[in-house]
Amino acid sequence: MSTNLELGIVGLPNVGKSTLFNAITKAGAEAANYPFCTIEPNVGVVDVPDERLSVLASMFKSRRIVPAAMRFVDIAGLVKGASQGEGLGNKFLAHIREVDAIANVVRCFEDGNITHVEGSISPLRDIEIINTELCLADLETVEKRQERLIKLAKAGDKKVKKEQLLLEKVQAALSEARPARQLSLTEEEEAFLADLHLLTKKPVLYIANVSEEDAAAPEKNPFVKEVERYAEEEGSEVVAVSAKLESEIAELDGQEAEEFLAMAGLKEPGLQRLIKAGFKLLGLMTFLTAGEIEARAWTINIGTKAPQAAGKIHSDFERGFIRAEIVSYKDLVACGSKAAARDKGLVRLEGKDYVMQDGDVVEFRFNV
Repeated sequence: MSTNLELGIVGLPNVGKSTLFNAITKAGAEAANYPFCTIEPNVGVVDVPDERLSVLASMFKSRRIVPAAMRFVDIAGLVKGASQGEGLGNKFLAHIREVDAIANVVRCFEDGNITHVEGSISPLRDIEIINTELCLADLETVEKRQERLIKLAKAGDKKVKKEQLLLEKVQAALSEARPARQLSLTEEEEAFLADLHLLTKKPVLYIANVSEEDAAAPEKNPFVKEVERYAEEEGSEVVAVSAKLESEIAELDGQEAEEFLAMAGLKEPGLQRLIKAGFKLLGLMTFLTAGEIEARAWTINIGTKAPQAAGKIHSDFERGFIRAEIVSYKDLVACGSKAAARDKGLVRLEGKDYVMQDGDVVEFRFNV
């Protein structure tokens, strides 16, 4: 994998986190009907679905396909009071601190056989519990920073006042259980906060875990609607999946999986939507390379320039970068071959300042 960015799966106990993680990674993480089943986080690397690769492999007669990948971390269930050490609180919070973005699983189905740690189903309450615990942990971080700023102010540091005002704004929000990501901040303020690595500043994706019956039409589920309204207010996305159904699909191969999907009224596994959404949440994109040996997707951050993208393949490519020969995937497919795309003037030579675009099919020229 060309990046180590991680998406942490969080949620209250018994909302379906580990079942979902099993389906995503087929890693066999233990899933059971009691709290704290997951103590050490399980990590799984999964392929990012990309139908473009098989098309390129056919066009270039590639011997193998190598998709992009991303890392999912299954973090143990948080409980009320985690920030004060309840359950295995401090350990869980430390694991969340290490991931780049959060996938918050909320239970959106009733089932008398599966106990809920709070005794009833209420996804907004569940989101609130997790937000509150993360806000309380962040409050502690902010207060420690404020104590340090008071000492710096006494020493005559003039930059301190600005940061103190910002921290007061952040502290006020956190005290109301409002995550820091919901605040409107300037670029300078964002830069200040980046050093604090606040848990509630991490981008969030909400995963609405629905019943098998609701998997084909989750928009009819009132719990899902609640989550969607909440997510829209903070600019986050929601992916509705049935963890139980996805774990069953994950056990099947090829034709069997397709038949199962059709029976369930689904066009594709919900996990494909989840993985793509996670990739987007982490600010990632892919460029493509293709030849006789392989058709491959390479993971880069959105906004990466051509030499740094070349460095993902090999450090020599970045060090000796001359230029990049690029054709967009859409243009290449429309023309039917690279030669035809070149004849139409659609193959471009780009230099060191070119910002890579998702779906660029690239051949780097370099000299070391």
